[in-house]
Amino acid sequence: MTRTRVLTVLALSAALSACGGRQQEAAGPRAGADGLLRYGEVVFEPCSLSAANRSVEAQCASIEVPENHDEPDGRRITLSLALVPAEGMAEPDPVFMIAGGPGQSAQETYPMAETAFRDVNRTRHVLLLDARGTGRSNPLHCRPDGEDETLFTDVAGAAASIRVFTERCRDELSKSADLRYYTTGDHVRDLDFVRRRLGVDRVNLVGISYGTRVAQQFAATYPQHTRTVVLDSVVPNTLVLGQEHARNLEAALESLFERCRADAGCRGNLGDPRELLATVRARLQAGGIPPVDYRDPVSGEWRREVPRFGHLAGLMRLYAYVPEMAATLPLVLHEAAQGRYEGLLAQSRMLSRSVGDSIALGMSLSVSCSEDADDLRRDPADDATVMGNDLVDMLTVQCEVWPRGTRAQNFREPLAGDLPLLALSGEFDPVTPPRYGDEVVATLPNARHIVLPGQGHNVIGIGCMPKLLAQFIETADAKSLDAACLDRLSAQPPFAGYYGWEP
Repeated sequence: MTRTRVLTVLALSAALSACGGRQQEAAGPRAGADGLLRYGEVVFEPCSLSAANRSVEAQCASIEVPENHDEPDGRRITLSLALVPAEGMAEPDPVFMIAGGPGQSAQETYPMAETAFRDVNRTRHVLLLDARGTGRSNPLHCRPDGEDETLFTDVAGAAASIRVFTERCRDELSKSADLRYYTTGDHVRDLDFVRRRLGVDRVNLVGISYGTRVAQQFAATYPQHTRTVVLDSVVPNTLVLGQEHARNLEAALESLFERCRADAGCRGNLGDPRELLATVRARLQAGGIPPVDYRDPVSGEWRREVPRFGHLAGLMRLYAYVPEMAATLPLVLHEAAQGRYEGLLAQSRMLSRSVGDSIALGMSLSVSCSEDADDLRRDPADDATVMGNDLVDMLTVQCEVWPRGTRAQNFREPLAGDLPLLALSGEFDPVTPPRYGDEVVATLPNARHIVLPGQGHNVIGIGCMPKLLAQFIETADAKSLDAACLDRLSAQPPFAGYYGWEP
């Protein structure tokens, strides 16, 4: 914690002591005689949140909760909570940022999202509770070794190996966790447990991707303690996670391919991306391609692998999340069509490692298997898509051997009531398309859905959106926002070669 932030907190405490303070600040953070920050019953110590070469100064605390909230005398686990104090006099209702995944850490995610909350943080504390099973909250990580890595790029025919890996993961994690109690419902109860320990009456929820499911479930369970809700890249309660990923990605890719066809440089230099995809897919799925030597983009070590369609499908799925990366996909397809696979393999490895490090697989499986597995269905119409039914098939195999918790009886019901809610979507989001946001706001009279032109997944930090976010949380009125500043946004032009796009 910097000297400036320490002085801010101490000055706030002194001002409140001298003049009685605003009634709404009575339960806010205070510096104790030992120099530590106290927020309700929680004692914090200075810490730093770091990710992707970015760092944010914060205050951190550990909070014990029952692993099974219905058995308070049973095994307890420790949750990690971080507080980013407001820069000035704080309002009484802090903001909970809820990360995605499922399986991402809020504290590891926040440094990359910090600019989105900068205006909010002027008058409100931001709270980051690592969901149980993620980050530093009894993390449930299972990282595949070198032999297992191919399972996730070559799902077809690997059911037996996937089952063995999942059983090994389950048995290892079960030594320190009852995997039935790492679900959305458990995280919701943890959030309210922390709210009570902080002495806070109402909170503002900002959910991102899977975090939007958590936010909706919290608001439905504790409406009296929810002031506003922001949903960035919306997951409706009705959605079965994994069921529509293939068709949503296909629609996003077709939009990208159409932009390449309409761009003289892209089409002239690279060709029609859809035709390139068909050529590369047929070649990779037929097999017979000799091993390719390439450098690991992280370690720099030489590696040798046989190119598979799974490498390309995984890359296309993950790159499509971010418009700047999606713009390179026509070039990736062109290179693969020319028999040059080194870049494809290197990028695929980098992405798979990055996702593996950021997602706690055990927590992700506890959520998916408890809440979605029973509703997953293979769809023959998806067989011809880039992803096919691979994700459904893999989750089905994994959930056959993974312990399952329970979900609330009304889990699938749309959120209702007069709660102020702001939903955000990217026009070309490949996983949570705008129609999901439309579905959620349809049952909420005080809700509004804003679609950011030309954007992909996770849009809260783009353009003027951070200011709109702060205005909404300040006023609790989504319909009064002037979002015209977002009209200047547009899609990233597709690459026409190694140098980028045509002038």
